[in-house]
Order: sequence, then C-alpha cells, then structure tokens
Amino acid sequence: MDTSGDNSGKTPQAQARKELRAALIEQRVNMQDRLQRAAALQQVMRIWLVGRPDTVIGAYWPIKGEFDPLPALHRWKEDGELLDGPKLRRIGLPVVDKVHKTLVFHAWYPGCPMEEDAYGIPKPKDTEVVVPTLLFVPCVGYGTGGFRLGYGGGFYDRTLATLQPKPVTVGLGYAQGFLDELMAEPHDVPLDAILNDHGAVWPI
Repeated sequence: MDTSGDNSGKTPQAQARKELRAALIEQRVNMQDRLQRAAALQQVMRIWLVGRPDTVIGAYWPIKGEFDPLPALHRWKEDGELLDGPKLRRIGLPVVDKVHKTLVFHAWYPGCPMEEDAYGIPKPKDTEVVVPTLLFVPCVGYGTGGFRLGYGGGFYDRTLATLQPKPVTVGLGYAQGFLDELMAEPHDVPLDAILNDHGAVWPI
C-alpha cells in the first residue's frame, strides 16, 4: 500500500506519484462507461464473497469517482440474514482518528445517521465500533504483486498495523487503474486480493 504521504516536491519519486495519482483520478471520474463497469464489479464482489466466513466487513464511502461497494455489501448483509437467521452480519465504514492518523470502523446501514469527517467525507454518526475481519480498500491504481497506489495519506497502513487480528485486505478498482509498472516502495504492504470489473486480478 502507498504510505508515502503527500511529500510532493520533496523528491522526484514523490512528485511522480502525485502526478500519476491525479491523472488516474481524472481518468476515473471521466470514464464514459463507469456505470456499466460499476455494475460488473458489483457482480464480481458478490460472487467473490460467496462462502466467505466473515460476519463483519469494513469498506469505505466512495469519493472522486471510486467504485461504490456498499450496494453489494448491503445485499451480502441481507443474504446473511436470510441464510443464517439471527446471526448478524455487520458493515463498517472508517472514521478518522485525527490524533493517531488511523481509521476506526463504525457500523453502517442504509439510512443510518451520517456526518462529515475532517476531510468532508460522510461517516456514521454515533454508531458502535466494529472490528472487521475483511477490509475492502479503494485503489487509485494497483499493480502486480497486490500493490496499491492510494491517496498518499498512509491511513490504511497505520490502521492495519494496529488491528488485531489483521483483517484480509481486498483492493477494489476499475481495470482503468491497472499499472503494469507500479513499483512497490520499501514500506508498501501488498493486498491479499484485488478485484476489478473483469474479475479477481490478484492473486493470479
């Protein structure tokens, strides 16, 4: 994962990552077929989740043209209630811990009260903390080996260093974000899996 921080201007590599990040986000926002790609990735997610033992899954609120994982997860939650009866499946969305610059996951459900965090991103308001065993992570870009290009803040890496047990991490992105020559940095931690609108692209 990308933990470079927003160090643009300090090194040529950091500046190159900043420019690459901006270009990928612009491409994603302007994709003419984003709705069709999103529908395909929803289906990929739902199939991938079949048979998973998890009852608490962490995800994210989509920004900047990101794929929205919440419809597929809500369907997963409903399916679990039909199959398992009282056994409750939970969905968590991140809330930023500004002191430690990590993420804490709070329960989310359709219609739950929301408020904006310090970055203007909606988060659950006053819902209970949940601990996911599976974490869906947004990818600005991604490459072979399970490596991800994020927004540069390092929130996910710091969070994963503190969560016990460490959750399975699954990157979500469109095929447009694949980077054949993405170079991992020494501190980057690979994702356990990556899904895009064509299917599971990692592990190969």
